[in-house]
Amino acid sequence: MIAPRPAAVLELLKPVTWFAPMWAFACGVVSAGVPLGERWPLLLAGLLLAGPLLCATSQAANDWYDREVDAINEPHRPIPSGRIPGRWGLYIAWLWTLLSFLLATALGPWVLAPALLGLALAWAYSAPPFRLKRNGWWGNGAAALSYEGLPWLAGAALMLAAPPGPEIVTLALLYSSGAHGIMTLNDFKSVEGDRAMGIGSLPARLGVERAARLACLVMAVPQLLVVALLVAWGRPWHAALIALLLTAQLALMTRLLRRPRELAPWYNATGTSLYVLGMMTAALAVRPTLGALS
Repeated sequence: MIAPRPAAVLELLKPVTWFAPMWAFACGVVSAGVPLGERWPLLLAGLLLAGPLLCATSQAANDWYDREVDAINEPHRPIPSGRIPGRWGLYIAWLWTLLSFLLATALGPWVLAPALLGLALAWAYSAPPFRLKRNGWWGNGAAALSYEGLPWLAGAALMLAAPPGPEIVTLALLYSSGAHGIMTLNDFKSVEGDRAMGIGSLPARLGVERAARLACLVMAVPQLLVVALLVAWGRPWHAALIALLLTAQLALMTRLLRRPRELAPWYNATGTSLYVLGMMTAALAVRPTLGALS
């Protein structure tokens, strides 16, 4: 069997998708408040695990099990176009799963635990018998947790060499729940193929307009809760900045809702960017002082 070209393999692994979990991992590192010192190799290894390995694994597995849907929606992708021939897409997903497991094991049990859950969710999302993506509620939840919450918790745990505290866990879960709406926006591009193949993404289930309104609500409410929590925790300036970022998102959402399908990529480049800036602001807010760490 002819092996695929490296360029096609890289396209299958979708580097553009790696940013989200790598950013969430960095938020976890920042929220831990531990001076890096000689921990830079750990940080770099964690970023490698979050993006080029774990996230790439999910992309390869998803494209393999979505090859019939992609033949309708996006026939130019590596597998339906034949640039990843035969069963190479599946073999790459298996290999990247193994590499992810090995690196997570080397980083210790507090990273291995969220990494294993992330791998399980990646395969359950795409592969039978679970194939969570057939239900937009469950599938988007699994993807959101894998992209935001688990990397955040792993980054904090790696720096602390212990489970993160309740403030960090709460923020990671809140931003994960908001990312459910971001995942819904990503499904607007594939409505026809999803309906044809029986994949119940929220735009296919609810219609594009209703799904867009739901996505906006799901993105906004957790951020409001973060603002309220930061005020309660005595971080009013961080809360004010996140409130300002949310206000800007709401203004962008009003435009998105006029033509959600056409404007979803635009919103992901604008509103979602403001969302992730809020994540880092929240991570900085709960960062302990150096005196508290000594």
